[in-house]
Amino acid sequence: MAGAREVQASTRLIYDQLQCFVQALLHPSVSCTAYPTQVCIQQLPVRFPAVSGPVKEFHTSAGLRAPPAVLLWLLVKPLHKVTAIILGRSIRKWWKALPSNKRQLFREWAWQRRWRLMGVGTGLLLFISLFFLTYMEETPVTGRSRLLVFSRENFIKLTDHASEMYLEEYGNSFIPDFDPRHQVVKRVVQHLADRNRDIEGMNSVPWTVHVIEKPIVNAFAMPNGMIFVFTGMLEAVGDVHQLAFVLGHEMAHALIGHAAEQASLAHVLDLLSMILLTMIWAICPRDSLALLGQWIQGRLVEILFDRPYSRKLEAEADQVGLQLAAKACVDVRAGPVFWQQMELFDQIKEEPTMPEWISTHPSHHSRITHLDHLVPEAIELRARCGCPALPDPDPRAVFSKIAQKLLEDAEKGKNKAKREEKERERAAGTQQRVQPQLGAALVISAQQQTLLSKEDLTEIRLLRKEVEPKTNGS
Repeated sequence: MAGAREVQASTRLIYDQLQCFVQALLHPSVSCTAYPTQVCIQQLPVRFPAVSGPVKEFHTSAGLRAPPAVLLWLLVKPLHKVTAIILGRSIRKWWKALPSNKRQLFREWAWQRRWRLMGVGTGLLLFISLFFLTYMEETPVTGRSRLLVFSRENFIKLTDHASEMYLEEYGNSFIPDFDPRHQVVKRVVQHLADRNRDIEGMNSVPWTVHVIEKPIVNAFAMPNGMIFVFTGMLEAVGDVHQLAFVLGHEMAHALIGHAAEQASLAHVLDLLSMILLTMIWAICPRDSLALLGQWIQGRLVEILFDRPYSRKLEAEADQVGLQLAAKACVDVRAGPVFWQQMELFDQIKEEPTMPEWISTHPSHHSRITHLDHLVPEAIELRARCGCPALPDPDPRAVFSKIAQKLLEDAEKGKNKAKREEKERERAAGTQQRVQPQLGAALVISAQQQTLLSKEDLTEIRLLRKEVEPKTNGS
């Protein structure tokens, strides 16, 4: 009991002290240090209500909808794949139709010119490499080198089409602008933008907010600045600091241009896959084997390139989002706590977890570990930006205690339910065994009937009528 009271007291202390950022939301033009931490605001809810409706599996960023930047490429891509298949099959049929002597002559010709052919292949690879090197650039904030074949301006124009699709899809579910939930999200986004004006691209993005009335734990930002937040996310975050971290993560995706980067990678991988696909259909002796090889090639590209790269971008968005939150005087410790909550939710609900190596997003545990490693640097960044010191206790330690107690209670509840189920099964089995025995005991032979009086026989018949319906019903 003492431990539980300590956890409750620590939790109340955290949410009583973490008010400075909310004051900054109301007055973005004034530094957060101008407000004492004990001042509380009534206009905005610091804690959102607990999740009450059905919640789908959480994932930040937009879903696996086709990247809008490659609409033209998506139209041409199937033709390229069909062309590679036809070319590969044609080469295979041509080779099979050759007489054996001509095949031998061709092998000898290729062997005699092997160095020349290898030189041509190497030169072609160097040309392709130099071509793509001209499209290398550094990412904002992190300075990471990357391939970007789509310019930011052209990419944003192409993403406008996807934004219109989302507006049409969710238009009837938008909550009005005067709704307090919309106001909270809008002020958090505006505060993050105001405190990070020094970042490249922040001033040029017209951030707009749309809150969708759906119990889906998700949020995503488009490259053109449109931010979509589902009310399920507002119910999932513990406070405004966690909300700021989630929105900072999504704004980081848009600022760095991760969508254009992923589209560029997909473009390059598709071109290389065309070469491999042609080779597969040319080498495999039968179409069935070629189809199997094509499927294996597609899965290998996903597992070895697409999924790891997506996880890498998610980790970078967590890093940059934490920096955006730190410069906005957010309690950066709320980032790991948010993912601790998501992990606890999955553990209590016993949700099936996908292995990280086949997922597009890092696991909750990986994100917690990564963010915990970044928190000390983020706290130093807060201090350099003139933010007030973070209050004690550390919400990560407090939540760990809460999570441990909740898991213990959940385990006790499951064990109790199992015991009750076993007792019900045992009682039902005992009743089924006793009732047939009682009914059989009331069955008497004709010889026994002659020895009994009419009153005894009548009483036995009445007892049998009472027992038989129970026996048949069981």
